[in-house]
Amino acid sequence: MKVTRRAALQMAGAAALPIAGQARAAQDTITIAYPADVPNWDAVAHASPLAMPLFKSVYDSPLTYTHDLKLVPNVIRRWNVTGDKGTVIELEFRDDVAFHNGDRLTAEDFRFSFLERQKADPKLMTAGIWKAIQDIEIGSPTKAVVKLSRPMPTAPQWWAFLGSFILPKKYFEAVGHDGFLAKSVGSGPYKLASYQQGSHIVLEAFDAYWNGAPKIPHVIIQIVKDPTSRVAAVESGRADIAKQVPVREALRLAKVPGLVGRIDPISELVMIPVADVGVFHDENVRLAAHHAIDKSALSKAFFNGVAKPISVPAPAGSPGDVPGFSFEYSPEKARELLKAAGYGPGKPAKFRFNTTNGVFANDFDLARAIAAMWQKVGLEPEVNVIDLNQYYELSHSGHMPEATLYAGWSNDTADPEIYIGYQLNPKLPFSSWKSTDCGEVIDKLYAEVDYDKRIAGYRDFETYAVGKGYSLPILQGVTTVVHRRDVTYTPYGNGWLLPADLTRG
Repeated sequence: MKVTRRAALQMAGAAALPIAGQARAAQDTITIAYPADVPNWDAVAHASPLAMPLFKSVYDSPLTYTHDLKLVPNVIRRWNVTGDKGTVIELEFRDDVAFHNGDRLTAEDFRFSFLERQKADPKLMTAGIWKAIQDIEIGSPTKAVVKLSRPMPTAPQWWAFLGSFILPKKYFEAVGHDGFLAKSVGSGPYKLASYQQGSHIVLEAFDAYWNGAPKIPHVIIQIVKDPTSRVAAVESGRADIAKQVPVREALRLAKVPGLVGRIDPISELVMIPVADVGVFHDENVRLAAHHAIDKSALSKAFFNGVAKPISVPAPAGSPGDVPGFSFEYSPEKARELLKAAGYGPGKPAKFRFNTTNGVFANDFDLARAIAAMWQKVGLEPEVNVIDLNQYYELSHSGHMPEATLYAGWSNDTADPEIYIGYQLNPKLPFSSWKSTDCGEVIDKLYAEVDYDKRIAGYRDFETYAVGKGYSLPILQGVTTVVHRRDVTYTPYGNGWLLPADLTRG
């Protein structure tokens, strides 16, 4: 029997989704083919953007974002920034929030999740984010006062962002960390019914959820890292919705009866974090690598022109955007800079270039195209494929290579602090480039409470950093989703795919 490529892909998708096939016929079940897993279910220990919607299905964040990225109340009903230079934040919590085990969520759980856990384990990802919290005073089960050691203008935004979830203090302490990972309990719209790492997540609606039980009672999230298998799964009907499929496949599947394909610009950035190692210690080499990248060509070839080229690490129209500033695409300048650094056609500048494959839309193909552009001017990258958890391990341990394609720097807030203010802060594990000149500027900007001065400062810093080759911004990010026409899906401006928002109709 002759097997066509399409049939092979469909069989691959079927093999990747055995549980989905068993439950697919049920109208009260939705199956999602998703590109990444959670590192584990300790939601305050990690800051993986793609894990955020998974965590958010099981746990509540203090605040949240609407589809158009407006910051709104969630478990926190009201907040008020007061004190000297905004170093006091008064919080009022809802009184009707329950954890999945029946315990009531209170201000004590918030204190545990945002102060006690971090003090007990300073290596937690969120310990770096919330190190400005000196104390959280509990006034009642629904009232707390956060005392900061320094101004933190983006604290409310962070309470709706990465790693910002409320865990049950009483239950966590009763079962211990390992017991909690084995049987996790949150207060989100879904309970974790079953989990096999790297394979699948099964969620069941929490009927007592304070914001109303989700419309879809059962959700199966299949972890399918291979993008062609995600395509095959949704095309064959073994998944109802697939996240981060290649753009060309989203365009093709949009023409298939019964399917909807979407390509949406989001607040993420496609960028190349660089490290001060190897040939990238030389500023000329870093700038040559930037000048050699034809961003418009990349957008047209891989994103149907939807992904806008950027010259600073901020999307067009966002607060950190710098109108009028443009970093030129110029292979000629790239060659001149490499010559000044002692490199050329007979002596290429060799370095390591990491990329993910299938985690973000067209990430591997994009990396190969950039590598080809570099080779034309005298740069010789060694392309290595890593998974998302390896990227975080390298970043957080300070072992990043010279260059890495990271096609999904997430920032729900669009505030420049959480773009360049985290990308280049040498004190934070997010930063692969670490230098004192960046740290000095960022320290001052973190403490600036005047909004206009703070934004102007970040814009100046962005142009400085790009001019030094510390930051190589490429494109505004996009997200791709393909779903069955009977599934109602509304995109978020930050790229979230939240199971609780999905319906059939």
